[in-house]
Amino acid sequence: MLVLWSVLGTADLTAAVVYVLDGVFLCFFLRHTAFAVSALRHADPDSIAAAKAESLTIAGLTGYRPAVSVLVSCKNEQFVVDRLATGLLALDYPAELLQIVIVDDGSDDGTGAILDRRAAAEPRLLALHRPAGSGPAGKSAALNYALPRLSGEIVVVFDADHRPHADSLALLVRHFEDPGVGAVQGRCRIRNAADAPLTRLITVDYLAGYLVNEFGRQSVFGLPAYGGANCAIRLSALRDLGGWNVHSVTEDTDVTLRLLLAGLRVRYEPGAVDDEEGVTTVRRFWKQRYRWARGHQQVCRDYLRHVWRASHLSVLERIETVMFLLIYHVPVASLLALGLLVLSAAGMVPAASVPGGFVLWTLLFLGPLLEIGGGMLLARTRRADVLALVWFLPMFLMSAVLCAKAWFDGMSGSAYTWVRTDRSATPSGPGARPGPGPGPGPGPDPGPGPGPGRQVTS
Repeated sequence: MLVLWSVLGTADLTAAVVYVLDGVFLCFFLRHTAFAVSALRHADPDSIAAAKAESLTIAGLTGYRPAVSVLVSCKNEQFVVDRLATGLLALDYPAELLQIVIVDDGSDDGTGAILDRRAAAEPRLLALHRPAGSGPAGKSAALNYALPRLSGEIVVVFDADHRPHADSLALLVRHFEDPGVGAVQGRCRIRNAADAPLTRLITVDYLAGYLVNEFGRQSVFGLPAYGGANCAIRLSALRDLGGWNVHSVTEDTDVTLRLLLAGLRVRYEPGAVDDEEGVTTVRRFWKQRYRWARGHQQVCRDYLRHVWRASHLSVLERIETVMFLLIYHVPVASLLALGLLVLSAAGMVPAASVPGGFVLWTLLFLGPLLEIGGGMLLARTRRADVLALVWFLPMFLMSAVLCAKAWFDGMSGSAYTWVRTDRSATPSGPGARPGPGPGPGPGPDPGPGPGPGRQVTS
């Protein structure tokens, strides 16, 4: 960069950087547009409901019912684990083909005792206790701990705060009748949208992530992502991969890339729905999204060169996979673009050297807004959730800052390990007292749930 600056000078170098940024934002804008158009044409609730009914009918006619192991890892989840067990036992799947495994990952509260009590009364439920301090920390290690005990052909993973709908298993596993399918991702929704302005905004973000982004990746490229929860994976494929990567803090993105590079496909099933808890404070939001950004960026560094060399992928598939790997780098580029525009407005950089300023501003926000607007239209969003969009700009800027911090920390080799997301009922801080947990069942339908799973709309 210093060499370029010395050769080109400040004005020409700035102009060159702006043109590159414009090109990046234009590519992602076209991607957002393609996803939004595809979703608006095919992902409305009536179409999803009809496809869901047809899927269950076809599954019933073919008689394809593989043995399934439902797997959840828990750490200090005494406020939600009893309700979790009740929800998993209510899943509509033949009892003789269903194994439910919950791993107590070194909890020091009442989680283990609650699990033992439930397992003693229900033979389908297996409670495993991973001793505290045994090996690497984090979700991946806890899930791997259960691998030798799983009996199902298909493994379906949920998080502790999730409430899967009863028909989720049948809808997820039907795709594995195709031997080329390695994993299937369902659709997540935020159930506590009314708790805070932040949860309303996260609800809208999930609408864009699942109804538009994930749907678009499947319909346009056939490359949806495995999202880590409300998802299924073929056990034989998982064992061939060596299990979940304990060195990744986003094991879902890591699995997505390893399956793809192994020649297996991920599918998206929008009819398989579960409800999860959105974070209610900015601190928890930062902590959660920083982990997503840090892990996704690491996966990009680990696999980008392998994607370019993957001869079994078409050129278009390689381009889309690279763009998927870069989604947590685009906010960093956005922060750089905003910085250049501010410097230009302050007269610190000649205005003529920022020739694409208007394009930068337009493409910076229009692409994500297309997906967000498309998701809200498809979900027939309530007025309260629409009003949450006033927070879009500050949260956009926060996401850019945390992604930039994750990038600098990752490039500098700063140590980082997996961290759990606190639940709303979880005490936080010295002397904190537990409050009441979320209600006993799903509330009003707030619409589905960035990224990545969990796709952020970048």
